[in-house]
Formats: sequence, structure tokens, C-alpha cells
Amino acid sequence: MFFLRWIPTFLAFPLAGLLATLVAGPSRSPLTALAVGAIVGAVVGGAQWLALGRLVDWRWAVGTLGAVAVSSAISMFVVGPPVTTVAGMVTGLITGVAVGAAQAPVLRRGWRIGLVWTATVGVSWAAAWGITSVVIVDLDRGHAVFGSSGALVATIVTGVVLRLILAPRLRRVPRDPSETTPAMDAAASVIAATTATTRKDR
Repeated sequence: MFFLRWIPTFLAFPLAGLLATLVAGPSRSPLTALAVGAIVGAVVGGAQWLALGRLVDWRWAVGTLGAVAVSSAISMFVVGPPVTTVAGMVTGLITGVAVGAAQAPVLRRGWRIGLVWTATVGVSWAAAWGITSVVIVDLDRGHAVFGSSGALVATIVTGVVLRLILAPRLRRVPRDPSETTPAMDAAASVIAATTATTRKDR
């Protein structure tokens, strides 16, 4: 069930890239990169937050937005627009590390797991840009984010690691009434009604 919800979030990357390009244009300056990054971060972070549901809170979406926006501007200072394979991979590494660092506290698994998650996002986003540079022939246009092929790979890699990180929470049994589901409430009502009927028959 986790992967059925997480894997489709790769579609948020090309959607975010298209929306960012339509609104702010190609990433050619730090200011444009900041605006483009904010749009990409909002779409991607929001999609991931919705997919993860109660496993994380609103800080996941807000942190992703801020991290992509700021790191996109920083990467523009460092390597310029992602118009070559190297520039794209460095951009992916910088933005990925920033996103992972922003999301790590929301996972609430300690600093070691936080480092693992930060490294995972950074490396996978860098690899995604590398894949995109091979698949996309017009990289020199200054795309807002890596394409769907790279996004799919990055989403699968981060999904596997995230599933391992969240495993204890996924196995958790609800401990109080506020954590029960409607299905559990209905089952409890049926059991109670059956028990009452049995006692009357006696």
C-alpha cells in the first residue's frame, strides 16, 4: 500500500517543471531560480505530503518548498543553470541535500537516520539529473527540474529507503480511540451487537 501511494508522486516533478516554466520561465538567474524552485518545491512537497498521509505533518510540504527554492538559487550561484550534465548533477545534489535535510526532522527518527535520508535524496536527485541529461536532448533550455525518467528512478530509490525508515510507524497498532479507523469502529459495533444478542438468547 505504501508504494502504491508513493510511486505516483514522480508525476509531480514533470508537472512542477511545466508549471514553473510557464509561470517564471527558464532558470537563468538566482532570482528566477528562487521562483522556479518555490513552485517546484510546493508541487513536489505537497504531492509527497498527501501520499504519506498521517505518517508526516504539514512541515514536510513547507520544508520542501523552502528547501528547493533556496537551494535552487544557491546552485545557480555555484554552477549556473543546469544546461550540462555536470551542472545538472551538481544542482540535483545541492537541492536534494537541502530537501533531505528539511524533511529529515519530520521523520522523527534521530540524526543518524536523518543523515541517511539527506544523503539518499541528494544522491538520487543528482542521479535523476544525470539520467535526464541522457534522455532530454534540449537540456540547454534550462529546465526547472529533471524529467519524468529521472523522477521515476529518484522516487523508487527514495521510496525504498523511506519505507525502511518508516517501517516501525507502518507496523504500529492504534493505541487510543482517536487513532481508530471507521472500519474498526464498524467492526467493534458489530461485535458488540452480536455479544448483546447472544446474551439475550441465553
